[in-house]
Amino acid sequence: MSADRRSIDWGDDVVDTQVRSGFGAAVAPAQRNRKARWKDGRLVLGVLLVAVTALAGAKLLSSADDTTTVWAAKHELRVGSPLTDDDLTTVRVRFTSSNDSGRYLSADADLKGLVVGRAVGQGEFVPKDAAVPKADRDRTEMPLSVATGHLPPDIAVGDVVDVWVVPKEEGHPASQLWTGVRVLQVDSVKGVAGGSARRQVTIDLSSADQSRMGSSLAAINAGEPTLVRKAG
Repeated sequence: MSADRRSIDWGDDVVDTQVRSGFGAAVAPAQRNRKARWKDGRLVLGVLLVAVTALAGAKLLSSADDTTTVWAAKHELRVGSPLTDDDLTTVRVRFTSSNDSGRYLSADADLKGLVVGRAVGQGEFVPKDAAVPKADRDRTEMPLSVATGHLPPDIAVGDVVDVWVVPKEEGHPASQLWTGVRVLQVDSVKGVAGGSARRQVTIDLSSADQSRMGSSLAAINAGEPTLVRKAG
């Protein structure tokens, strides 16, 4: 391969250029794109992120309808009034445990023949123990004034208690008046702090409990009622 010089006339200017004879200049080999490798760390990380997102979405969709429909009170429900769907509304609730959901009246429960066993506030979920058969309402509400030291400090509506009387005179044993009665209402503390503070507690007495009403009232008048809560 040889090269010679030639002159090219561009008007007033003359330019010398070198012309190469023979084959043209070698062409650089074509570069091929390499295929992505599965071992690429960024690619693996991306796949993992997509998989985790998909699993999280599936979990969210599966739990979206994990709710229970229960009855709630449209307005305050008074003790003894019949339970009807005119007084109730359905609410979908997601409970944290089956024990919690089992405490309330399911919306598919049959309300026929049920009455309010204890007061239920407006908007409150209706507890199962507040919906009782009408026959069970042949009962009496008994108010008790109890000193703060003679009942559990966290006593609440629905608790089951035994009622004892501690005589005011020393040397006399305490006596049990009623056993397994339900608390219907608990008022706030009345009186000054200390031993003189009292709470008004309403209990639910059956017809059998009422048969001893005279002697029980006499015992309460001569002593101090004490509420002992049953466990469970």
